[in-house]
Amino acid sequence: MTPWKPRLVGVALGLLAITVQADTLPALPPLNIDLSQTSVSGISSGGFMAVQFQVANSSIVRGAGIVAAGPYACARDDVFRATTLCSCTGEPLLACRVDTDSADVPKLLDLVRQRGAAGSIDDPAQLAKQNVVILSGGKDSLVPAAITQQLVNFYSALGIPAAQVKSVPLPKAGHTMPTPSYGAACAVTDTPYIGKCGFDGAKTLLEGIYGPLKGAASSKPKGQLIEFDQTPYLTQAGNFLWSSGMDRSGWVYVPPTCARGEPCRLHIALHGCKQGQSFLPLKPPPGGGLYYGTTFVRNAGYLRWADNNRLVVLFPQAVSIPGTNPNGCWDWWGYTDSRYAERDGVQIRALRAMAEALAAGAKP
Repeated sequence: MTPWKPRLVGVALGLLAITVQADTLPALPPLNIDLSQTSVSGISSGGFMAVQFQVANSSIVRGAGIVAAGPYACARDDVFRATTLCSCTGEPLLACRVDTDSADVPKLLDLVRQRGAAGSIDDPAQLAKQNVVILSGGKDSLVPAAITQQLVNFYSALGIPAAQVKSVPLPKAGHTMPTPSYGAACAVTDTPYIGKCGFDGAKTLLEGIYGPLKGAASSKPKGQLIEFDQTPYLTQAGNFLWSSGMDRSGWVYVPPTCARGEPCRLHIALHGCKQGQSFLPLKPPPGGGLYYGTTFVRNAGYLRWADNNRLVVLFPQAVSIPGTNPNGCWDWWGYTDSRYAERDGVQIRALRAMAEALAAGAKP
């Protein structure tokens, strides 16, 4: 899921397709959500962003689930580090240099402590209360297991107890979001990066964060999948598509119990590169049409666990930017601004604003 290779035609068409409907979309609904029970997960660039959001906003995060990603600020504002030392996504143009120490965890720890002292991220000591689950594919050629192991080392050095960090290797998996029965063969590394692995990745992530889940929905989820306007949660002026890397709309799933005002929890699920709704793949998507649309939203596995566990699931959407972010990745190397991994980073600030909007109906 590389940030490197350009996809200009898909970008132009994708922006046109979503511009037509943006003015008619609703804002996020205020629900009875305890903000302190928020959790986050993501795959690849979404995994790197999930770690960044978790560290920057540790005061409200209960835990994180990471699929095929590495430690906080691994790229250190450098796309070449991102694509050669923190992943192998620069190949074949750039040789992969990932090894057991390529992320340089000690420097990243120093960075976290410096930013915590400066107040640009929440107090890192609050990370010790969180639960973390990390999934890594043994056949993942884009984000090798050596990087995910350095993420484990990163959490350990920050003081998260070993019992709260669960690392799950999937020896036969490629670069993919593992599901019980949807997607390509598990070992395949190809868009839309969802694999039929006989393994419920979404359940494993959610249980690792919240503890045992109640049973999955036996039929279609009964709640509402709502497309919402992302623009109110972006504070910067100008053309946000080019400066923020975020799409005009995103998705949120609201179970019936949550819609009725009962207490619920929020999980933020972040897609990876080449998985966003406006990405135009070279071959037709599994569900038909031109773009991936809700392929990740509907098939990554989260929705089937939402109803019976009072989980509102937020699916923010990133978008392609020619030249700087052609594959619609979340910003984990600095294409938006220098604060991209801090609390005031464009995307992290927007995700926090979305979480606060959803929790605006919280009852004492």
